[in-house]
Amino acid sequence: MLPWIIWGTALLLYLLFRLWYDNWQGPVKPHEIEAFLDSVGDRLEETGNSRAILRAFLEQDDGGEFLMLNLVKAEMGEVEDPSTGEMVRGFELLKRYSERFMPVLLGRGGHPGIVGRKVGGYVDAWNTSPDPGWTLFGLMRYRSRRDMMRLASDPAFIAAHPEKILGTPVTFSFPTKRTISLYIGPRASVLLILALAAALVQLALGV
Repeated sequence: MLPWIIWGTALLLYLLFRLWYDNWQGPVKPHEIEAFLDSVGDRLEETGNSRAILRAFLEQDDGGEFLMLNLVKAEMGEVEDPSTGEMVRGFELLKRYSERFMPVLLGRGGHPGIVGRKVGGYVDAWNTSPDPGWTLFGLMRYRSRRDMMRLASDPAFIAAHPEKILGTPVTFSFPTKRTISLYIGPRASVLLILALAAALVQLALGV
């Protein structure tokens, strides 16, 4: 009986993980898109972005996850802290923004896929603008386009936006879909971890 309890608990934990990790609500509905774009207001145009491009991305929703590719040039000089008025390194504001952004992302089933720093200039590029001095890149996993909308409307995200602007003088992001990956994802890794834990518990109890 005890082995059934051990493995049943592991299975239950995995099912709870999948309930959180996967999108079970389907694609975004037209009324959700309209409500979100209304809530964004003029923030898109103020940063030079296109409402039409965002609308098209949301209207083409397939209900699946996606990865947002981010290229970031961090501000290494000093800027005025929007909270205190003191002069601080822009990179510190970017880190503060990330500390506020990550819990909101994780709470909606998202997480970093890979984040890294640049270690050299362009080594293969043509017909593109000169390197503005990229500092970091990141692939962020979003559970769904609905979750991206809700994150962008979250008060914690909105409150941290000035820190992002001051800490990131240059950036661009675009959504991607994974086609080939040699990295094991959370769906498989969590399953393996839970199975290993259940096996070790069973061995320790000698059942």
